[in-house]
Amino acid sequence: MSVAVVTDSTAYLPPEVVDTLGIEVVPLYVVLAGRSGREGSDVTSAEVARSLAVRGGHVSTSRPTPGDFVAVYRRLLDGGAERIVSVHLSGELSGTWDAARLAAGQVGEHLVTVLDSRSAAMGTGFAVLAAARAAADGAPAAEVAGAARDTAAVTRTFFVVDTLEHLRRGGRIGAAAALLGSALAMKPVLHVTDGRVVALEKVRTSARAVNRLVQRAVDVAGDGAVAAAVHHLAAPERAQRLADQLTARLPRLTELHVSELGAAVGAHVGPGAVGVVIDPTPRPAGAGPQLPGPAAPEQRADAESGDEPGQQA
Repeated sequence: MSVAVVTDSTAYLPPEVVDTLGIEVVPLYVVLAGRSGREGSDVTSAEVARSLAVRGGHVSTSRPTPGDFVAVYRRLLDGGAERIVSVHLSGELSGTWDAARLAAGQVGEHLVTVLDSRSAAMGTGFAVLAAARAAADGAPAAEVAGAARDTAAVTRTFFVVDTLEHLRRGGRIGAAAALLGSALAMKPVLHVTDGRVVALEKVRTSARAVNRLVQRAVDVAGDGAVAAAVHHLAAPERAQRLADQLTARLPRLTELHVSELGAAVGAHVGPGAVGVVIDPTPRPAGAGPQLPGPAAPEQRADAESGDEPGQQA
């Protein structure tokens, strides 16, 4: 059975990986400076970072429309796919999953399986990779979806931001938590748990916060082989230092991707944000096409994203 894998642009998968595994990416929309465009192709990470760096600058996001998903699903089915597995960022953070679910209802729920990763960025991306590898190995749709679910359940995402204000404005973190971080000049280490952004611990400096990201990643990895991703927005040097530390501290690191956050997630975390995603899922030898290892991390300038224009992502 031919199974196609679909995701949205907030997975921030490196383009080379998307091409290698034949993953279909549906972009979110980003609104800034009075115009709306698709993440990556119309609105770049750099534009979002510049807008947010200006006092009073505001950027909003919206999900892809159900029609966007319907068009993609039908094209894939017309092109020979027998089933589709569609994996998306947390429904607690965006309406993207709901738009995909509505589209599946129009196309046929017996043909399209829509999954909520309960995560974001490569927290979603690693689940998508697991699905795509299973599909490439010829697994049936149920196994492809199961691979995504299993990976999403154990993948961990940790990040730090320069200010909590952008998360507060977008409703991704409570006002009380944002005020506490600002008033005490703390640098919270955040994580995504059960689909929501939650403060994990607080430290005094950015350097200590990054060190805690590394230690959290080491704790999740244990003695096992892991894949990792490093994300950033307008902070390439900090991201590279984080990637170097992970390479040194994780001797069984099998895969490392370094990419800049796209406009849709970048609008909510702000310039200076850095994060790490750890996937401890065992990968059978020979499973799916080989991807670049940590010696040659993938670089990405920006990514794509999408939500119904005018509707909160």
